[in-house]
Amino acid sequence: MANTLEEKDWHLLLRRIEDGKCTPFLGAGACHPTLPLGSEIAQKWAQQYSYPLEDCRDLARVAQFLAVQYDPMFPKDEILKQFFQDIHPPDFTKPDEPHGMLADLPLPVYMTTNYDDFMMQALKARNKHPKRELCRWNKYIKGQKSIFESEMGFEPTPDNPVVFHLHGHSGVTESLVLAEGDYLDFLVNISRDATLLPPRIQQALTGASPLFIGYSLADWSFRVLYQGLINSTEPSLRRIS
Repeated sequence: MANTLEEKDWHLLLRRIEDGKCTPFLGAGACHPTLPLGSEIAQKWAQQYSYPLEDCRDLARVAQFLAVQYDPMFPKDEILKQFFQDIHPPDFTKPDEPHGMLADLPLPVYMTTNYDDFMMQALKARNKHPKRELCRWNKYIKGQKSIFESEMGFEPTPDNPVVFHLHGHSGVTESLVLAEGDYLDFLVNISRDATLLPPRIQQALTGASPLFIGYSLADWSFRVLYQGLINSTEPSLRRIS
């Protein structure tokens, strides 16, 4: 992954978007300031629950502390209760709003590590008909049917795209990847069972140019996503990201 894009890279990316061979990945920064950044949540929790270490801006580690102090579901319940209840979506009509901009593109698959449904709402606001799907990375949600299984022959298109939540969504608390232990379990389970990612999603991960929006290179979500999934692609098959 290059530090900067040259002119030829931009032309290539635009061509991939036109061909539908670009897969956007949304991180927490795409939702800010409507939703707080992970570092902001971590700092609030560190103060609220007397986190004893210095890395109080690391949400995964602070959440792991809460999981040990209480139980593994406690930080997941808390993040939804404190930050995801009665939230109003961003203004998708603004020219620089990320979800609205992405919804205008002719793409069939949108990936996100966020828990919100802003991408779904933005696509619906553009008169598209998106479907939401999540990664069934643990035993609790593994048994639930995928839309790729329940709807015979479903194939995402620009008019009927799929929004795939890699790290869970707010409608299923047990699906959230939040604490350090969750990230490790997620990586282990994905590496052991390739079927946790439907073939069409695997294709979107490896057969298109990834477009990362709203990530810090130090984020757990980005590190797991890029090193664990994107970087595992055969070098000869990779596209610019």
